[in-house]
Amino acid sequence: MTLDIDDRIAITDLIKLHGHHADDGDFDAMLGLFTEDVVYDLTGVDLPVLVGHQQIRALAKEIGDDNPVAHLVTNIVLRPIGPDEVHAWSKGIAIMADGRAGSATYEDVAVRTETGWLISKRRITARRKPLSGVHRQE
Repeated sequence: MTLDIDDRIAITDLIKLHGHHADDGDFDAMLGLFTEDVVYDLTGVDLPVLVGHQQIRALAKEIGDDNPVAHLVTNIVLRPIGPDEVHAWSKGIAIMADGRAGSATYEDVAVRTETGWLISKRRITARRKPLSGVHRQE
């Protein structure tokens, strides 16, 4: 499968919009970027694997003021893995209210649905050591 420019824009916007909606606390808009049965793997940042919208919303509310004040995403690389499925690999930077910052790697699987592209899987891995490889899911 070859991704056309419209698909590339839609998928990268999907990934970028997560940070805007999360930072705004707009959980409905944020969760609208994911499939209902999304697998959201946070074990790489010392949190659990979440399945579905309810678990994501509950954890975000539980974390409350300890959530980042800014999610930034960059270096998005897309690779088709099926007719309507794309692997997205990107870098994330989180800024906390006290000014601390952290780096992470995002690995997403985006799927084409009747309503457009949505994220069906996300794995976030903290980058805590320079020059340390992350084994990408392909």
